[in-house]
Amino acid sequence: MIISSRIPLPGPLFPALATLVLAFAAAACAPGGDAPPADETEDELIARAQGIHDRVITLDTHDDISTANFTAERNYTTDLPTQVTLPKMRAGGLDVAWFVVYTSQGLLNDEGFATAYENAVDKFDAIHRLVTEYAPEQIELALTSDDVRRIVDSGKMVAMIGVENAYPLGTDIGRVEEFYDRGARYISLAHTGPSQLSDAHSGEQDGNWLHNGLSEMGREAVSEMNRLGIMIDISHPSKESILQTLEISRAPVMASHSSARALSDVSRNLDDETLHAIAANGGVVQAVALGTFVSTDKASARREVLGAFEAEVAAEMDFEILGRGQMFRLPMDERDAYRDRMAEVQRVAAERAEAAGVPGRVNVADFVDHIDYMVNLIGLEHVGISSDFDGGGGVEGWDDASETFNVTLELVRRGYTEEEIAMLWSGNLLRVLDEVQEVAAMIQREEG
Repeated sequence: MIISSRIPLPGPLFPALATLVLAFAAAACAPGGDAPPADETEDELIARAQGIHDRVITLDTHDDISTANFTAERNYTTDLPTQVTLPKMRAGGLDVAWFVVYTSQGLLNDEGFATAYENAVDKFDAIHRLVTEYAPEQIELALTSDDVRRIVDSGKMVAMIGVENAYPLGTDIGRVEEFYDRGARYISLAHTGPSQLSDAHSGEQDGNWLHNGLSEMGREAVSEMNRLGIMIDISHPSKESILQTLEISRAPVMASHSSARALSDVSRNLDDETLHAIAANGGVVQAVALGTFVSTDKASARREVLGAFEAEVAAEMDFEILGRGQMFRLPMDERDAYRDRMAEVQRVAAERAEAAGVPGRVNVADFVDHIDYMVNLIGLEHVGISSDFDGGGGVEGWDDASETFNVTLELVRRGYTEEEIAMLWSGNLLRVLDEVQEVAAMIQREEG
């Protein structure tokens, strides 16, 4: 049985009692319940996990896209060399992908805002083409949790839309509603570097604090998202921005792709104080399967060794290794050719590195450690799952959407019940979406 940790907390005069209440609730929500048979074989465990995986709704809150992969000639109906495609989703049993309208942070001026807006509209339009022109018989856009369940029951896959970085809003708060009308159901106020709305996590490294949290427009955007029914994504803003958002928001928030800072000390992860604050708000944190966020030490040790071997192999092949930004600036045909050649470099380098004893990759078990940690700290109903595929994400065992089952399998190995796994994969996130939309309806009634 799962005991809810969403109970009214005492006010600020009683922080110690509040902490005790949260700790008790978190302990009550630790995995457990339906014990597997004592003599269950490995094959039987895998079969049981597959049954659970097939029955629950699996939902990944963060999948980046390139609009070059959303054309009539080239799109997700074929198995492109991306981590997410419709064939990969089908093979891995991933029901719901949140496609992300991401915009990198640029200058805070009219030209920067115009370019950012154009980029965002291009990505919105690309997602709509996928669901209305290229594959309407395979995938459909969802705007509510009821949509998700209806579409999954129909046998189709589900697309949802999140906005990573509100920079494309420019100075026009009315664009929040425009993005809602285009299908956005979460928006983050910043990415890397401060936007016109919020400081970013990156201020820890570069000291670039523009607003000391949220700007006035950022505060207005929080209220507007509450009014419309858009979840506020707190994965990239600074800690001060997050805490200010939690003070202002009348609805629960979500972190679309963040893990626990206590296990991997990077500024994009959330520390215990912030995690407790999100739980008290009723929100949800989608643990992210991005190697350096899961285990900075393990990823760095492996990267150092592999990097040396890759440089050696590339030199032998007379091949130039590009930075990620350089690669994405290549024309699509050249990018594919580069990826194919780079894959060969990496294959040969990995063989040499393995022979030399390279440290192991960050893997699914390491990733689920973050889920365990947050479940025990703040309660199971405040934790979810994300990949950051095609944006840097992927760990050994969950390198693309076709391997999604391996996450469920690891959860089953650790004793999570089917009900708990259903909550982690989608139930918690959809509950937050429902509550955000209920708050919006209430605010709209108040405004007459």
